[in-house]
Amino acid sequence: MPRAGFYIAESGKLSFRRDGHWYSDDERIDNPRISLLFSRSIKRNPDGSYYLQVAEERAPVAVEDTPYVVKALEDDELGGFMMVLNDDTCEPLDPTALEIGAGHVLYARVKGGDARARFLRSAYYHLSDRFESDDAGHFYVNLRGHRYPLGGAPAPGN
Repeated sequence: MPRAGFYIAESGKLSFRRDGHWYSDDERIDNPRISLLFSRSIKRNPDGSYYLQVAEERAPVAVEDTPYVVKALEDDELGGFMMVLNDDTCEPLDPTALEIGAGHVLYARVKGGDARARFLRSAYYHLSDRFESDDAGHFYVNLRGHRYPLGGAPAPGN
């Protein structure tokens, strides 16, 4: 007899991909309520792998890059920004926690510094008018009249 509940997690391989979407096998999960539930329910194992925990149900998840993405930036009215993550939480953008990764992808440390979030294109472009460079080829983000260097990201490990 089929069980009610976590059918989508039991029916295929779950993944969270670089594009900020959830997938079951290779089919994108378009239901925003399911995507939000999954984004709020992701946990990390001690070995670095991920799983979803919803009530007593648990399912493994393949995370392509990071378990969090910055889907939008909102002005904080103080010259800075609030990041809106895929789990619908908001965190202040800390310019000292920005990193440039492989392929010039922008990341921010989130969740108290415990995780990285990949900037989706719309959030990246919202911030891009604050980027500056110097003659030596170093890049900065200018917030509240201060220039903050953009450092290279460590190897993937989130």
